[in-house]
Amino acid sequence: MDNWVVAMMLTASTLLGAFGLWALLWGLKTGQFDDPKKFLDGAQLDSEEALHDAIDMENKKKDILEKREEKKENAYRPPD
Repeated sequence: MDNWVVAMMLTASTLLGAFGLWALLWGLKTGQFDDPKKFLDGAQLDSEEALHDAIDMENKKKDILEKREEKKENAYRPPD
């Protein structure tokens, strides 16, 4: 490959990278990634049944973790 091809590739990649960084910083500065209503809308649109299902899943998870702890406590331990 010729030197001018390598130089052109480096220049193009540097410019594209700089443009991408500028776009990211601009988006952060102008609040493009902020979504203050996301969680409020999610809570308003959830049905009562979905909330009950989520509570049931949390309770099942707690029960499983408690059973694991009981198994660890009741597990066989050889004498010292």
